[in-house]
Amino acid sequence: MPGFELFGDLERKEVNDVLDNGVLMRYGFGGMRNGHWKAKELESELAKTFNSKYVQLVSSGTAAVSVALASAGVGAGDEVIMPTFTFVASFEAIMLLGAIPVLVDIDSTLTLDPKAVEASITPKTKAVMMVQMCGSMGNMDALRTICNKHNLIFVEDACQAIGGTYKGKQLGSIADVGCFSFDFVKTITCGEGGAVVTNNNQYYLNADHYSDHGHDHIGNDRGAETHPFLGYNFRISELNAAVGLAQVRRLSEFVKIQKRNYSILREALAHIPEVTFRTVPEGGEESYAFLNFFLPDLESARKVFKGFKENGIDVCFHYYDNNWHYIRKWDHLKDLKSLFPISNEVKQGLEYLKTKTFEQSDHWIARNISCLIKLSWTKEEVSVRAQKMVEIIKAF
Repeated sequence: MPGFELFGDLERKEVNDVLDNGVLMRYGFGGMRNGHWKAKELESELAKTFNSKYVQLVSSGTAAVSVALASAGVGAGDEVIMPTFTFVASFEAIMLLGAIPVLVDIDSTLTLDPKAVEASITPKTKAVMMVQMCGSMGNMDALRTICNKHNLIFVEDACQAIGGTYKGKQLGSIADVGCFSFDFVKTITCGEGGAVVTNNNQYYLNADHYSDHGHDHIGNDRGAETHPFLGYNFRISELNAAVGLAQVRRLSEFVKIQKRNYSILREALAHIPEVTFRTVPEGGEESYAFLNFFLPDLESARKVFKGFKENGIDVCFHYYDNNWHYIRKWDHLKDLKSLFPISNEVKQGLEYLKTKTFEQSDHWIARNISCLIKLSWTKEEVSVRAQKMVEIIKAF
């Protein structure tokens, strides 16, 4: 991760196909395309990769979450349970629909704690969104049981987890609807792009229409298409899809490299008694896009993270002090800083953030250091990096 590190002739070929025919829009202009429909091809490749019936490409991972939720009927006043550790896009995508993000604690998997989820369900709860941060999953079976018990929509945000699996199934293909990001720093990149994945035909049709101004995409004349319901513009372009088409065909290559580099680092750190690793549920396999480990306390984590930065160990993160990925510094959400008025329903729904504390999440995030795994590292470079990391951790 990320896939742009290994751009090559395959990506250039697919992009040149689009530039040669001049059609950058994914819909229409059939006579000019010379048979090239990159978005449709990428959707087909992704469906095969995920062993899922339907894939709808969109403009970003954030768009994928909003489109997925809207397609499943989530809207104004509905509550969507999500984790405290994620990316700000998670609550943005929920609030875009007028729905209310309900943040709950994570556990040692760094994803949703099923007990915290069940304790947070109210009559307004409509969906539970598992966010598979840093390439791994939570207890999918327990969350599925909870969703079935309470008749809730189970949403899988696998934006950072492409290539990971749970009990033989690709992450993102397990819940009622899954979401992916293909932005510039993901294992599979389109530059910008995302996807909604589902086996539910109605959710797919809704996503197909909703992401393109409500167009029903029936027939060959775009101007004659009807609009069964309101929609918006979350389309991906053919150029972005072309890059993604080449990249998805290289997914197994990328994951293999990630696993090699991850394994070298983990094996080195595993000899340090004070280092422990995130929990991966039985039957799960990470995508190996990140190595996540815990130190004994916040102070040691901060010192080690500072030591990493000062000694050239880049692309590592201490999320406790990070304002993108953890609730602790999301002041713009807590204070509802918005360019436009937020509905009273959402304001009231988010009142809990003024007093709510997340000690369990703090326990895990304060001690966690997360290291992105680069595809461009050689085996020798990773080995040198591993030794430096060991030396720095032992020094503290």
